[in-house]
Amino acid sequence: MKNPDDYLDSFLSSFSRTHRKEFSRGETALPRMKDIETLEEQFSTLFFPGHQGTGSMESLRKAVRYNLEKTARLLEDSIRLSIKYENPEMSDQEALEEAAAHVEALLDNLGTIREMLKKDAEAGFEGDPAARNVHEVILCYPSMRALTVHRVASFLFQRKVPLVPRMMSEIIHSKTGIDIHPGAMIGESFFIDHGTGVVIGETTVIGNHVKLYQGVTLGALSIPKQGCGKLLVGAKRHPTIEDNVTIYANATILGDITIGHDSTIASNAWIKDTIPPNSLVLAQTPEIKVRPKKRLPQ
Repeated sequence: MKNPDDYLDSFLSSFSRTHRKEFSRGETALPRMKDIETLEEQFSTLFFPGHQGTGSMESLRKAVRYNLEKTARLLEDSIRLSIKYENPEMSDQEALEEAAAHVEALLDNLGTIREMLKKDAEAGFEGDPAARNVHEVILCYPSMRALTVHRVASFLFQRKVPLVPRMMSEIIHSKTGIDIHPGAMIGESFFIDHGTGVVIGETTVIGNHVKLYQGVTLGALSIPKQGCGKLLVGAKRHPTIEDNVTIYANATILGDITIGHDSTIASNAWIKDTIPPNSLVLAQTPEIKVRPKKRLPQ
């Protein structure tokens, strides 16, 4: 190979339009994905310490305090970097103070978030005959990993923390196959059975006691004209799912529509119109033909 310097100038010219071109600070100008991945693990340990081998209440207190401090420190640093990146004119001290305020608000609400997660775990146990106990749901079900991260990411997203909530959702997406935008608002006792391939868009609103199966999409309709996507920033583009709705595998629900409370959506349904409460929506069953297999010549 030639001298690397022979290629350097032409390659560096591609950086000319990046938001941040200053790399001389001695640290990355963006939060690091590996730190966000560590946070995902830390939040699981923080919310469910008993599942990490903690025994007595005294040791529980020590374990929670240690994990609380460790998680808060790493989260504060990641948020500080994201704020500084989005606002390069801001001083380091201002970015640090704003990051600290977001973390303190989250710490004040940890108990509320954990209560929500306990209800999610109970909904998983009650809704799945294969679950032997709530501990199995917490330890083994991908929906619990996804919701643990989502409920934190959603809190930070509502406070307009830049970048970090979306990084959190993408980390858990890669690990579980469940894609929940941090902007989605999800009520109590939510359960996703199996989970693989579930997509929940940014402006989705989900009520209480809702159950989804694998492959469900709560999405937006496609943008008809190229370049028009940014005109819809902040607009409600995704469905509202009311209380006590069950949506079976591979159903697709698109647009700013409402699925009325106490409804059931069958597998493979394709829905673009509002469904009234107490409805059963069935996809047309395809015709199945059975015939003997042809024998191959011997």
